[in-house]
Formats: sequence, structure tokens, C-alpha cells
Amino acid sequence: MHTWQLQEAKSRFSELVDLTLKEGPQLVTRRGEEAVVILAAHDYRRLSGQTANLMDCLLNAPRGEALVLDRSSKAIRDIAL
Repeated sequence: MHTWQLQEAKSRFSELVDLTLKEGPQLVTRRGEEAVVILAAHDYRRLSGQTANLMDCLLNAPRGEALVLDRSSKAIRDIAL
């Protein structure tokens, strides 16, 4: 993770955004202290749990009664061979 001083981040914001999208999160410091981490929007959504994928939907679907299928062992119709 690249570290940026606040003044540098402000003056080179476009570059900061480009690097965030290409390389991942960027750390910004203020007065020598870690202040914020800049994240790409898709990383933020993933970390905050705002994205739902098919597996999550299926695993969190409401559960109902167990499905019981009773089938007759008789043939449905006569088959002439």
C-alpha cells in the first residue's frame, strides 16, 4: 500500500485515484499520522457487505418445510417393445 501525505494527495488526486483503481487501497497521512485509506468503490461495497452474489442469496434464502416426494413403484403406462 502506497502512503501519501495529505498535501501530496490533494495536489495529485487524479494519480491517487488511478493508483487506487490499479494497485488497490492507498493510505493518506496528516501531520505524520495515518488518517484515511482510499478504496475503490467495488472494494468498499465488498468490505461493507453491500454486494450480494448468487451463493449468498441461496444460502440466506428462507427455509421452508422439507420436501417429501413419495412415488409409486408402478409403471406409469404400459410400454410395448
